[in-house]
Amino acid sequence: MSANAPHSPPATAPRNIGGVSFWHAEIGPPTPRAPLPGPTRADVCIIGAGYTGLWTAWYLKRARPDLKVIVVEKAFAGFGASGRNGGWLSGGFAWSHRRYAATSGAAAVRAMVQAMNGTVDEVIGIAEAEGIEADIRRCDELIVATNPAQLARMRAEADTRRHWGEEGRIRLIGGDEMATRIAIPGALGAMVVGNTARIQPAKLARGLAQAVERAGVVIHEGTCVTALSPGLVETDRGEIRAKAVLRCTEGFTATLPGLGREWLPLNSAQIVTRPLPPEIWAKIGWQGHEILGDFANSYCYAQRSREGRITMGARGIPYRFGSRIDRDGAPDGETIRRLTAILHRHFPQTREVGIDHAWCGVLGVPRDWCATVGFDPATGMGWAGGYVGVGVSTSNLAGRTLADLALGVESGLTRLPWVNRRMRRWEPEPLRWLGVRGMYALLNAADRAEARPGARRPSWLAGLGNRLAGRG
Repeated sequence: MSANAPHSPPATAPRNIGGVSFWHAEIGPPTPRAPLPGPTRADVCIIGAGYTGLWTAWYLKRARPDLKVIVVEKAFAGFGASGRNGGWLSGGFAWSHRRYAATSGAAAVRAMVQAMNGTVDEVIGIAEAEGIEADIRRCDELIVATNPAQLARMRAEADTRRHWGEEGRIRLIGGDEMATRIAIPGALGAMVVGNTARIQPAKLARGLAQAVERAGVVIHEGTCVTALSPGLVETDRGEIRAKAVLRCTEGFTATLPGLGREWLPLNSAQIVTRPLPPEIWAKIGWQGHEILGDFANSYCYAQRSREGRITMGARGIPYRFGSRIDRDGAPDGETIRRLTAILHRHFPQTREVGIDHAWCGVLGVPRDWCATVGFDPATGMGWAGGYVGVGVSTSNLAGRTLADLALGVESGLTRLPWVNRRMRRWEPEPLRWLGVRGMYALLNAADRAEARPGARRPSWLAGLGNRLAGRG
């Protein structure tokens, strides 16, 4: 071969990169909805046609069928994290039990845990009632520990969750039992979380959008919001005047005028294998189709898809300077390399299978890393998000809560401790870039330290990294 001849890509190089996500590629492009035709009025205007905006619209129309509800979306329904996530319907939540308890009390924290745990049945029930086929499969969540430090972190996490009301969902298993469920090299044990499910994210988003439209909600795609204020949403297609304006933009919040430091757009990426042959599944196991993660500080998340693929997700380049957003879900080469290394470490049998698709997206991170939902009756403006990557379940609870708040309904949901929480904004650049990049550098260093022979305890570097970015 001459020096100028092109190199063949490695066997693991993805055949497809970006294009929003594999989940959208699997079901084909959506039929575009009409943009806003011009100036209009509504009772409620929702910005963003992801899970949060769609669930909010759903619950608003169920409570008040007479309401005129409009959803405006810059791209198409499910374009953001709702159509790119790992497919974990987990009943989990991005928050700090300790922080919530300090401000709201232990009883409120336990009420929050109960409400979040109920989202799994809520989502599945509505999907069944509306005929939404989203590859939903009830299963356990398995979070595996592969070294003694991770094992210690696993036990501490289980104790915390049991203390705050999840004793019925959580149990620990040893390495032998883990091996009978999923064969992961070096697994010492795992935390099993019950009452969870696997989904196909884009199918859920598309089906939910169609259900919302059947309920009478109008979704305008291809409509970019240029400004928002009490009673008014300005777009490139005309203005919308509404009694209530609800911002449901999650990781894209930083792109809205004046909100660049509200929630940080944190990047997450995934790869998916080609379908694995039966002989490889016989070695791996995974017959329960559990959603799978690990107790590394820079954790991963995975699922076994309906058609026998493995998806693997993790943080690649976690944050782009100036809160920049990815272009059409295309991750960089180094991120793909890191994800492939994690996949091969946990599933060495996949080395010869090949990667079919790689994609990425952003998720919203508040300054204290705790999700929030709120509404100001004086201005008619509301918001929900900051899910820090656990949004499939949380968005449903947010939609229910935001609908009650916008309608002025007092309920158990509107009294939960995440309602109307205010936190300080992120620092200006370059401080937030340095802080987030520094945190992940320390988390990766902690993982390397914990993987060394003889390491027994969680590394202090992880604690330093979390405190640096306000996560600890």
